[in-house]
Amino acid sequence: MNIYQRIGLKRVINACGKMTILGVSAVDRAVMEQAAEAAANYVEIDALIDRVGVLVSAHTGAEDSCVTSSASAGIAISVAAVISRGAPGLVERLPDSSGLANEVVLLKGHSVNYGAPVTTMIRLGGGVPVEAGQANEAEPFQVEAAIGERTAALLYVKSHHAVQKGMVPLAEMIRIAREHQLPLIVDAAAEEDLRKYVAAGADLVIYSGAKAIDAPTSGFITGRAPLIAACKAQYHGIGRAMKIGKENMLGLLAALDRYAVQRHDGRADIPRLQAAIDRINTLRGLSAELEHDEAGREIYRARVRVHPEVLGLDAVAVEAQLRGGSPAIYTRKYYLNAGVFSIDPRALQGDDLDLIVERLRQLAEQSAREGE
Repeated sequence: MNIYQRIGLKRVINACGKMTILGVSAVDRAVMEQAAEAAANYVEIDALIDRVGVLVSAHTGAEDSCVTSSASAGIAISVAAVISRGAPGLVERLPDSSGLANEVVLLKGHSVNYGAPVTTMIRLGGGVPVEAGQANEAEPFQVEAAIGERTAALLYVKSHHAVQKGMVPLAEMIRIAREHQLPLIVDAAAEEDLRKYVAAGADLVIYSGAKAIDAPTSGFITGRAPLIAACKAQYHGIGRAMKIGKENMLGLLAALDRYAVQRHDGRADIPRLQAAIDRINTLRGLSAELEHDEAGREIYRARVRVHPEVLGLDAVAVEAQLRGGSPAIYTRKYYLNAGVFSIDPRALQGDDLDLIVERLRQLAEQSAREGE
């Protein structure tokens, strides 16, 4: 029985991935020991923020970094930084940015809801979102046409939530930003490569600490030193409402050090996923196959297709029964309308995968009995 069950909540099997609605990650005990030691001591917070920035940058290859409470806070703080450039009067004034260059251009296919709209985070920082192109196709000329005298920055969202086809590539967005002398912000919240986007030429790159890195609730912005200084300045403005505690800063550092030497290899999940897929393919009304992450990350999942004409239930009903049971089984349900859901192995613990397959077996057999 885990700690949440002891306070009256049911156990959750997380086959959905590193999702905020399920607490994101299971943090390693050694990481939490570092956080606990930090929590038990005092420190000069401004000095800590600066030192953490230096140590985070050793992992990203950037000039400097700014620690945040989350990737969402990172978006708002980055936007505030490119608008205010750290000027104290403007920092205190935001999110009121009237009369300033405050527009943030992003591709329409990147204007997504990841639990909250990206555009909301832009507005929290004082920005005005300007969408370029269409939802399924965007061209460089459309991005350039959206740039005007009030443009503060370009934003590129690297996420499985974003449209993957027909979008302007990152390299083109960087070229456009350079030609117009504008900063490019990359939201790479759940990305696994901590150096790729800085090396490519992005000015500010935002990561979640709690997703791929398995840190306590945290995030960071990494990039060019003058803009990072402007990000840190926001802790005297809108960032005050998004501050991160000393214990989570040190937890993030411990998790980054661990990540550098124990980074998860998604290919190692394939054998156990394939074994589960083979078992699911023996169940009445269900079939499964291996799938690769839609955003190109080295993540593999089991994609389960529901055949309602055989099972007597559609994918929506199957997912609801899995989620409504005890333990509650959460799967990736983005394509339920197409009759499929996916099992993400990264957050599974112990015999969770066997329990999922067993629950599917029970569901298939119960449906068969009810159909007799």
